Amino acid sequence: MARPLPKAITLTDRAAERIRALIAKSDKPIVGLRVGVRSRGCSGLSYWMEYAEERKPLEDMVEDKGATVLIEPTATMFLLGSEMDWVESDMGARFEFRNPNEVDRCGCGESFRVGEQPAQPEPINH
Repeated sequence: MARPLPKAITLTDRAAERIRALIAKSDKPIVGLRVGVRSRGCSGLSYWMEYAEERKPLEDMVEDKGATVLIEPTATMFLLGSEMDWVESDMGARFEFRNPNEVDRCGCGESFRVGEQPAQPEPINH
């Protein structure tokens, strides 16, 4: 019997609760929260989120703790193994990602960089 594939991301209890609350407050029918990555900031990449009214082709869908997250196809490789959390502090509240693929993050925390792919060895010609 084949083992199930791991989820692209997991949610903490706080993140799942916040996603469910956001979806419940929406004026439109929402199927989940869409997460993506774009080029931006001093470290190169930043996370973005939006309400998802429908699932787009090729999107990964993660259902965890009663909450649904859709991952834009181009973001999956950057998010694999990440944990999404909801953090509240004196400075405000936000979703936060604990991403094992990150190798650097800017000082303000708005952008991140993932590890470089190792260089491929040159083929040997005889």
